[in-house]
Amino acid sequence: MDTRELTALLTPDGLRLLDEVGRIESTDDAARAVSRLRAAGHSPDLVSAVVGQARLRVRGAAKFGPFADRMLFTRAGLEQATRLSIAARHAGRFRAAGITRVADLGCGIGGDALGMAGLGLRVDAVDADEVTAAIAAYNLAPFDDAVTVAHARAEDVELDAVDAVWLDPARRTAGHSETRQVSSAEWSPSLEWVFALLRERSGGVKLGPGFDREQIPDDLEAQWISADGSTIELVLWSGALARENVRRAALVVRGDEAWELTAPADSPDAEPRELGTFVHEPDGAVIRARLIGEVARALEAGMLAPGMAYLTSDAALTSPFVSSFRVREQLPADPKKLSQALRARGIGTLEIKKRGVDVDPAVLRKKLSLRGEESATLILTRIGSRRLTLLADRV
Repeated sequence: MDTRELTALLTPDGLRLLDEVGRIESTDDAARAVSRLRAAGHSPDLVSAVVGQARLRVRGAAKFGPFADRMLFTRAGLEQATRLSIAARHAGRFRAAGITRVADLGCGIGGDALGMAGLGLRVDAVDADEVTAAIAAYNLAPFDDAVTVAHARAEDVELDAVDAVWLDPARRTAGHSETRQVSSAEWSPSLEWVFALLRERSGGVKLGPGFDREQIPDDLEAQWISADGSTIELVLWSGALARENVRRAALVVRGDEAWELTAPADSPDAEPRELGTFVHEPDGAVIRARLIGEVARALEAGMLAPGMAYLTSDAALTSPFVSSFRVREQLPADPKKLSQALRARGIGTLEIKKRGVDVDPAVLRKKLSLRGEESATLILTRIGSRRLTLLADRV
């Protein structure tokens, strides 16, 4: 969305038209809507904005639920926005620390500010992109008594009135649709500026989960977060928001439930052991936080192989921090022999998991020619140079 489209949309008639159009879920639906609206005499800018927003609202429901039906988005802004459920957890951390007013520096379309305002915090939000700031102002309008939104650079914001800061540096090229990731040296605001601010103030900074661990300052708490099986972000916390004696944390969220593993430092891996009755795959947040050893010891498990993020045990234990599988048997790695073995067992539905092996699950699945009523999980990995193909069932 560009400035012309936004200007056309942000009028009573434009917003009313967007509500009338409703959900547009497919390319065919979009084409029909464009033809209908153009035939009705609406301008190209307004039609483009309305149809684009109607499609983005459908996609936005995954992050914002029913709230998406009254929000505006850019494609890039939606992709980078924090899920509302996770934003609410961040906001709860601010509130629990006694913080009442937060500067949201790089607010994007307003996802994190929505979570904060929804829990009663005052928010001073800014974004360096004019269109994005305008969209955030629209999305946050229901909280106009508690939230201000400005078009400004994070570095230029006066912070005397706030208790803490929240930062989400721009980690991609500028734009509202197609963007690409850039190195940390090109972030805005710069990583050096962000870390300097967090040394002075309580706050948090949202980063990608694959952020270089060597760049994490020793005095910040690093919390990796996964949601419904996907590792989505790393948050570094400072000051009153960093917990005492916690430097590594893995927060695992599934639906409305959440579990957290914390430690003062990286956890040493458990010792390797022979394949047992169970194989456990640690959650991505646990792997990123390097807390696999903590989980292994709780499960009375060892590493299936050094440096490989699979655990194995004989104890009938599991936890929210792993996906657990009961091993049926080892099968041959050769695709032809493997296919014969699976057909002999009547397996027609197969989940394929892999670590440490150069296998494309989609390509392998085609080669297997699965048939049958049974289902199972296939775990492909290696111990040293030896390939391991395990047939298993999810616990």
